[in-house]
Amino acid sequence: MAVRLEMHVAGRIEDYALIGDMQTAALVCRDGTVDWLCLPRFDSHAVFAALLGTDEHGFWRLGPAHPAGSVPPRATRRRYRGDSLILESEWDTPRGTVRVTDFMPPRDGAPQVIRIVEGISGRVPMRSALRMRFSYGRVVPWVHKVDNRTVAVAGPDSVWLDTDAETYGKDLTTYSDFTVAPGDRIAFTISWQPSHRQPPALPDPEGSLEATSDFWREWVEHCTYHGPYREAVVRSLITLKALTYAPTGGIVAAPTTSLPEEIGGVRNWDYRYTWLRDAAITLSSLLRTGYREEARAWREWLLRAVAGDPENLQIMYGIAGERELGEAELDWLPGYEQSGPVRVGNGAAHQLQLDVYGEVTEALHLAHMTGLARNDYASVLQLKLIQYLEKHWDQPDEGIWEVRGPRRHFVHSKVMAWVAVDRTIKLIESGDADGPLERWREMRDDIHRDVCEKGYDKERNTFTQSYGSKELDASLLLIPQMGFLPPDDKRVIGTIEAIQRELSTEDGFVMRYPTSGEEAGVDGLEGDEGAFLACSFWLADDLAMIGRVDEARKLFEKLLALRNDLGLLAEEWDSRLQRQVGNFPQAFSHVPLIDTALRLTASGAYGG
Repeated sequence: MAVRLEMHVAGRIEDYALIGDMQTAALVCRDGTVDWLCLPRFDSHAVFAALLGTDEHGFWRLGPAHPAGSVPPRATRRRYRGDSLILESEWDTPRGTVRVTDFMPPRDGAPQVIRIVEGISGRVPMRSALRMRFSYGRVVPWVHKVDNRTVAVAGPDSVWLDTDAETYGKDLTTYSDFTVAPGDRIAFTISWQPSHRQPPALPDPEGSLEATSDFWREWVEHCTYHGPYREAVVRSLITLKALTYAPTGGIVAAPTTSLPEEIGGVRNWDYRYTWLRDAAITLSSLLRTGYREEARAWREWLLRAVAGDPENLQIMYGIAGERELGEAELDWLPGYEQSGPVRVGNGAAHQLQLDVYGEVTEALHLAHMTGLARNDYASVLQLKLIQYLEKHWDQPDEGIWEVRGPRRHFVHSKVMAWVAVDRTIKLIESGDADGPLERWREMRDDIHRDVCEKGYDKERNTFTQSYGSKELDASLLLIPQMGFLPPDDKRVIGTIEAIQRELSTEDGFVMRYPTSGEEAGVDGLEGDEGAFLACSFWLADDLAMIGRVDEARKLFEKLLALRNDLGLLAEEWDSRLQRQVGNFPQAFSHVPLIDTALRLTASGAYGG
């Protein structure tokens, strides 16, 4: 067979599987290609960046050999091994069946990607094609042999390939051609190491596989949810755990950057950071399903990140608490399906988003209510956040969706400011903190009155996106969930029905807010986006809360059907193209999936 570079093209977003080690993650396509991997951390430069470019920007394909110049065959079937993050892909070929097992062992040393090829039947010719590119595909490393190990070095980074299969180099790519028969097992491991250090230890693929399987089995055993949607809930919990940065407790919103919210559009953002909002709601879901250790670790991360400066609270931080996340464009990458620009860093880090104070306070409140060991500084921080809100709750802000247009008095931001004050009052009333109770009760009432007077459209019987506006916003669906108003309040029901009328797509999913038409431009961006999956889950929640439980269940199960074959969700759903869009997998989609499953289970609103 002639040797030439594969004709691999990045798959649909839903074609990817996630593997990870709680410090970084890789995306594996259906054809056995790793198209995205940042080493050694989620927010490090990518070693494989073909997802956002071409095969010239780095990839690792491992699968059945195929004719030169042809498209690699897609796996016949794939699955995670039980409740784990161990991916098993199988190909049925004319010559037999082969399985590739992909995983990243929870880290105890160098980060590793391990791929084990196993012959099932027949004799199947296989090929590994490894093209390492550093700095998001821009830098070609020096690849050479050291004691029968292959190492790629560029600047501060080195990646080591270990395998018993013979390898050779051609076209700036490391190849291995081999054949597997029933019972054969051939492992390939790449390990990252700072280039100035000694080589990483030789890997133990089989031992690591057993240890990784044990880790996930033991972790899932802590799950307290045993309802009818357990498969979907557990897969979402595993995904959230995979997005946790173990050394610090920080939680990334997604392991990717610049997967577009509109194919061919410019709404492409870097999500490899810790949004206080996303992390707080992730923490809430973990707490409600039995995972208190993750909650404790995130609370410690929060206290370190905010430190002694709560007045300068950022909406997001780096996974170790870094504050500077400067945004830049990588002009050598054309973007996923030509959706440019590709961005790293995030310029929204220094926006004013008053709702964050509510989400953080709600998370701290829930941790307190579920018996997490008291931390005195957490209570002090909570009080300081309210002291800040006393002076600033009535200011305009950029809001939950990080608009890049002018600041507004967003209703959701005010509601979440109310939540922050309300939960802190409850903390003081419980005797676990001291504060000016009467003054803050008065502030709570003031915020509530302000929202109901200025953020509510009496003629249409709905709350609006911001004071004085006519637009709707799906974040208004959180009003009853946060306890701002009871579910049976006519204003709540009116808002839910207005959002169904004006923000729902033909298939019943929910847009965040209008992005086209006469009132376009609220977010200061060009183009459109897909239905926002978190908002669609919020609608299902609200429908259940107002007694429309059968409708809620049907919507929830329609949303579950959008998951890929491995149970993973991106940020949005493009109803026109019938495909997932946005960064993947997305914590902000998997968290409300868990929450809605818990609510429907509690209400008995589930089928069969």
